Amino acid sequence: MSSMITVYTGCSIYLSAPRLLLTHLHKRCYNKSTLRCYATSTNLCTHQTPVRVRFAPSPTGMMHLGGLRTALYNYIYAKSCGGKFILRIEDTDQARLMEGAEENIKQILTWTGLLPDEGPSIGGSYGPYTQSQRLEIYDEKINILLKNGSAYRCFCTPQRLNLLRKEALKNRQVPRYDNRCNALTADQIKQKMEAGETYVVRFKLPEDVESFNDLVYGKTRHEIHTVEGDPVLIKSDKYPTYHFANVVDDHMMKITHVLRGMEWLTSTPKHLFLYKAFNWTPPTFAHLPLVMNKDGSKLSKRQGDIFVEKFKDSGYLPEALLNFITFCGSGYEDNKSIKDLNELVQQFCIDKVSTHSATLDMEQLDRINRSHICRNLTDDRQKHKLTTELAFAIQNKLGKRLSTHQRLNVNHDFVLKVLQLRKNHINKLQDLLEYEYLWIEPELSQDHFNNTSEITDEILSLVIKELESCEVFEQDELHQLLTSVASQIHNVKSGVFWKTLRLALSGKKEGPSVKEMLAILGKEESIKRLETAFNLLKPKDK
Repeated sequence: MSSMITVYTGCSIYLSAPRLLLTHLHKRCYNKSTLRCYATSTNLCTHQTPVRVRFAPSPTGMMHLGGLRTALYNYIYAKSCGGKFILRIEDTDQARLMEGAEENIKQILTWTGLLPDEGPSIGGSYGPYTQSQRLEIYDEKINILLKNGSAYRCFCTPQRLNLLRKEALKNRQVPRYDNRCNALTADQIKQKMEAGETYVVRFKLPEDVESFNDLVYGKTRHEIHTVEGDPVLIKSDKYPTYHFANVVDDHMMKITHVLRGMEWLTSTPKHLFLYKAFNWTPPTFAHLPLVMNKDGSKLSKRQGDIFVEKFKDSGYLPEALLNFITFCGSGYEDNKSIKDLNELVQQFCIDKVSTHSATLDMEQLDRINRSHICRNLTDDRQKHKLTTELAFAIQNKLGKRLSTHQRLNVNHDFVLKVLQLRKNHINKLQDLLEYEYLWIEPELSQDHFNNTSEITDEILSLVIKELESCEVFEQDELHQLLTSVASQIHNVKSGVFWKTLRLALSGKKEGPSVKEMLAILGKEESIKRLETAFNLLKPKDK
């Protein structure tokens, strides 16, 4: 006789003996005889039926953080269970489609590493994966509901529906359809269809609502028939509504788990009624809490600053953005540690997803991104990737601004050196683009040194001489050497001394310390720049 141990992530594991499972767990704890899988060294979230989840965005706008959160949690749940992550494009709202939105969704998934196992560009056994290409399937399925009496044709005009809405609002009631066409006889329906009257297909909402178990919110029940009329399944343009296409596609594509935003929680009974009308087994549902702004307002795609493309273009790392999203959505025993995508998958536990609204604190993102930069610099492959990306960004921004005698220094070793030295001082790779003097030798003029010292050329000459004999070109040694030089120069304040060197090296009055500038630029480049400034300032008779 097999024993069953239920993993709280919604997984059942059958083993010949309970002890066998325990020998495979890396970390574990118990709650009411239920094994709660917080983190495992191997993937133990297995099912009798392989897990299949879907990310089903509507291409009515560019991908924003809320959509990326839904994609991420579907991906990590599927992968933590050894399952499949499917991309489905829900483009049935033809009037609101935005050009380029579908391509943007695919690009963002690729950039973040949330790669679908099946989808429009990849194919699979359950396609097409774009709803506008599945109209014949919806037509076939709606006829099943019409024949078994679960749905009916509604011929009410937009004008009548608008009057119903106005009357309800006038009486301070929630607008709802009065289900008038549900009472039409077969002969009346035939006459209207022969007359070419436009119609939609509505679903007969039952009144016997049953509760369902949500993996996040637990046992849930919503009396939807008391607040809305019979919902539309097929619109007058013959395209399905979200509710109908969603249920049909999830069944046809063998989706086992539906993870989506909690705004769909109250619609789930409606979807369960549809499954029952078809005599289909519904998937398991998990609704994710709302994503809120720090001020408590709901995240909206109308906000221009929440689109993923903006974060990508600003220089945030994809792994940092994903990590940031989990900070406000939870799903982890340790909710504030730095994790890459593999670690997000390995340590995910759906039992740890909070029911509280998730607040996006953008101030955390910079810190998380900086931590990922530092972490990536310890890995050879990631280090090379960071260096290449930074070199490309430098070339792309500064390359076109070079004068005829300037050169751009994007040598791999030098770019890596800058990254290593400045990693704790930047939030994004793009921050280093602000330090143009690192990549381009500054174009100096005598005006740069107007407020320095009358003996600036002597200061530069003395420093050049000392640097040429310097064998250890590191920050501490350089600071000690330059401090000694400054003490030998009389009638020049310390601040003026350091200012002179900073101007000669960068053309800037402010910036990193001179010792750091010298260490980053290196001995050869530093002396070269100081000599350029010296030649510019030295008296003609010298």
